[in-house]
Amino acid sequence: MLLLGIDVGTSSIKVSVVDAIAQTCVASAQYPDVESPIVSLLPGWAEQSPEMWWQHVQKAILLVQKQGNFNPHDINAIGIAYQMHGLVLVDKDQQVLRDSIIWCDSRAVAIGDNAFEQIGEEKCLSHLLNSPGNFTASKLAWVKENEPDIYSKIDKVMLPGDFIAMKLTGDITTTVSALSEGIFYDFLCNKISDDVMNFFGFDESLIPGIKAVFSEHGLLKQSIANSLNLKAGIPVSYKAGDQPNNALSLNVLKPGEVAATAGTSGVIYGVSDKLAYDKESRVNTFAHVNYTGQEKRLGVLLCINGTGSLNRWTKNLVGEQMSYSQMNTEAQNVKPGSDGLFVLPFGNGAERMLNNKLIGAHFQDIDLNLHTRAHIFRAVQEGIAFSFRYGLDIMRSNGMNPTIIRAGKANLFLSDVFTQAFVDVTGVPVELYNNDGSVGAAIGAGMGCGIFASAAEAFTKAKVIQTIEPGRQDYEPLYQEWKSLLQKQLSAQ
Repeated sequence: MLLLGIDVGTSSIKVSVVDAIAQTCVASAQYPDVESPIVSLLPGWAEQSPEMWWQHVQKAILLVQKQGNFNPHDINAIGIAYQMHGLVLVDKDQQVLRDSIIWCDSRAVAIGDNAFEQIGEEKCLSHLLNSPGNFTASKLAWVKENEPDIYSKIDKVMLPGDFIAMKLTGDITTTVSALSEGIFYDFLCNKISDDVMNFFGFDESLIPGIKAVFSEHGLLKQSIANSLNLKAGIPVSYKAGDQPNNALSLNVLKPGEVAATAGTSGVIYGVSDKLAYDKESRVNTFAHVNYTGQEKRLGVLLCINGTGSLNRWTKNLVGEQMSYSQMNTEAQNVKPGSDGLFVLPFGNGAERMLNNKLIGAHFQDIDLNLHTRAHIFRAVQEGIAFSFRYGLDIMRSNGMNPTIIRAGKANLFLSDVFTQAFVDVTGVPVELYNNDGSVGAAIGAGMGCGIFASAAEAFTKAKVIQTIEPGRQDYEPLYQEWKSLLQKQLSAQ
């Protein structure tokens, strides 16, 4: 019995086919093999074409079938993970009205800040668990204010995963988890937020019908099934944002459990059973995949926009002919601290953990007679690790104190330099697993269609492949020096 998982990332689309009985991935594919473009028409803007995502999803599904490792007609359910917070707008004919304003776009910060003040900070935090900030609702308000002709044609507002499910099935649905990440959901009233909808002047008809994360979100259309060599009528039985989905794929579902990822962005994601919030909305609380009105399961999310994106930028600039593995090897030849070279990795939009400030990325104290590209490679990875520590300290101040963090052995966690720096500077061991977002989406599909009776059943064969313990290097003095540089930049804003 096979399950198809689709991960709609910022850089590419990844798909995996999972054998539900063996709990193993039988085939994976990624499309394209170069990173998808982000359109930035003005500083701080970031958009992508939803139709590009859809074309890439189809090509990735056909590509994975070419491996010949499975019969596509044995696939029984589809799950979707997706880049969070993106705004997708369609008309009554399900035609896209404009490019998606994606997660790292900063244009709506002032709109969200005004809503936070006008609705009331205490009311926003206690009901929404967040400031409206730069999230999906504020992005929609920007369209309403600046593109009224487009706004007037909107039939439904979606997140990226909702759009892909619509293309597969023709049905448009959403979830409490999705509404909470868009800052449309009132946790105290257990409903779409009247405060947000009334303040921005949104009609509730714009919001799709709400379903559980693990449920049927539509059945695969015959025409799409024919073009993708799949069975018509199989359900899309799971949809979740990439970070809740990453936590699911690591079996992080219970209060106190914590996951991390370091892809395009960097995230620490902890599960709580309390309707808690950060007073400055520097870390954000959303409904986790297993949230219900009766059993509160909240995902407390710290996001750093510029992690893998900075590593990619560095590769393109000074390591273009190298693989990431070669960059990591060179970085190992430089001692911790990079001989005084420090990097602030904040050049990919407004950073929520820095109170939505845009401070840019900074390379500090370059010595032209000393520093080489290897120093740059290491300083970049250390700067990213330091930013994780900075964010984790915010989470600790709000009661999230992990004793271990789970992560997939992927992206920056493939680097021994980054992983050891992360562990040493945070003081928290890391367990690494063979997992990724598309595999997690496939497992979620199995849970959603009842192939797995429970989460415990879905992860009976999950194994730790490596545990990294802290203590190899005292990074604390280096971190404090890095933190003082960050505070100087923040003070200058």
